Amino acid sequence: MTQVASRPAAVDPARWPDVAVVPRARLRGRIAAALLDRVGRRLGLLDGPGPTLRLRDPQAFCRRLGRDGLIGFGESYQAGEWDSDRLPEVLTVLAAHADVLVPRRLQWLRRFYVARHPRTDANDRAGARSNIARHYDLSNDLFGLFLDDTMTYSAALFGGPATWDDLAPAQHRKIDRLLDATGVGPGTRVLEIGTGWGELAIRAARRGAVVRSVTLSAEQRDLALRRAAGAGVAVTVDLMDYRDVRGEYDAILSVEMIEAVGEEYWPTYAAVLDRLLAPGGRIGLQTITMRHERMVAARYTYTWMHKYIFPGGLIPSLPALSAVFGRTRLRILDTFAFGPHYADTLRLWRARFLDRAGELARLGFDETFRRTWNLYLAYSEAGFASGYLDVHQLVLGRADT
Repeated sequence: MTQVASRPAAVDPARWPDVAVVPRARLRGRIAAALLDRVGRRLGLLDGPGPTLRLRDPQAFCRRLGRDGLIGFGESYQAGEWDSDRLPEVLTVLAAHADVLVPRRLQWLRRFYVARHPRTDANDRAGARSNIARHYDLSNDLFGLFLDDTMTYSAALFGGPATWDDLAPAQHRKIDRLLDATGVGPGTRVLEIGTGWGELAIRAARRGAVVRSVTLSAEQRDLALRRAAGAGVAVTVDLMDYRDVRGEYDAILSVEMIEAVGEEYWPTYAAVLDRLLAPGGRIGLQTITMRHERMVAARYTYTWMHKYIFPGGLIPSLPALSAVFGRTRLRILDTFAFGPHYADTLRLWRARFLDRAGELARLGFDETFRRTWNLYLAYSEAGFASGYLDVHQLVLGRADT
C-alpha cells in the first residue's frame, strides 16, 4: 500500500458533492486503517511485487472507508486519493476474498455503514425511466468511445483469444447463439426487451424475422433506428416500458436487462414474458448472475455501483430466477455460462476507454467522470475474473410445449 506525495485532482462539488467532501469520521477512520493494514498485508496488497494500492491521501481514504464502506472506497478512488497501475488485479484480489475481508466478529458493524436503497431508485414506471436515463442516455458518443462497431454493450462470446479485432465477431456469436436457441428465422415474430443500440434486432431482421424492440432510452432508440435503416432492414423500436407491451411473439429476447428490473418487479417481469409468449415459443435471456447466498446478502444493500453507475438494480441468482419463473407457466429449459468471456470483454472495453479518454472533455465529461468509469469497468472485470459474478444465457419455454 504505497504512499505517494502527489495530491488528488480537484473535484467539482456541484457535479460530485459526496466525492468532493472528505467525512470527519476520525474514529471510524482509525478502525478502517487498522483493518486495511491487516487485510492488505494478508492479501499482498501492501508494498511488494504484486498488484498494490498507492495512497495519495491515506487519512481521507480511511475516513471514507470507515464511514461508508465500499461506497467510500469507490468515492476515494473517484477523488484521486488512491490509485493502482494494476487496478483490475487489485480489485480481483479483493473480489475473490469478499466474504472474509471483514473478520466475522466485526461483521455485525455492517449495519452502521451499509446504506439502503433510496426509494427514488425504485423501478416503478417513473423510476425505471429515470434509472435508465441516468446511465444509457449519458451520450451515445460516450459509449461509442469504447464499444466496437456493433455497439453491443453486453458480454461477448469469444471463439479463441480475446483481442479487439475479435470483439465484433464475438458479439455476433453471442447474439446468434440466442437467436438459434429461440428458433428465430423467416417470419418469426420477435420481441426484444431492452434495445441497446440495435445489433440484435438487426441480426434477427436479417434472418427474415418480424422484429419489434422496446426501450426506455431515447438516445438508444434514435441510434438503433438509424443503424437499422443503414443496414437496410425494417425494425420497429418503441419507447415503451416492458409492462405496457401487448401482442403475441414466437421469440422474446432480452439481453442483460433483468438486472435493471429490481427484485420487487421480477414477478411482474416474469408474468409479462409469460403473457406475451406465443404457444410453442421460446424466450432467450442473457443475464449476469451471482451465487444465491451472495444475492440474498446484497439484496438490500445500496452500493457504489448503484449510486454512480446502475441505480435501482439487483443481479439475480439462478435459484432466484427459477423460483420467480416457477410462479408462471414458464420454465428454464437450458442454461449456458460464460463468465470468463465477460472479463475479457470488459478488459477490451476498458483499454479502449483509456486509450480514448482524451476525448471525454469534448463530450462534456470531467476527470472525475473518467476515474468513475475507469473504476466501474475495472470493478466489473474483477467480478468476472474472480468468479464473484457469472453470466448466463437462459432459454425458457412452457413445460408443455
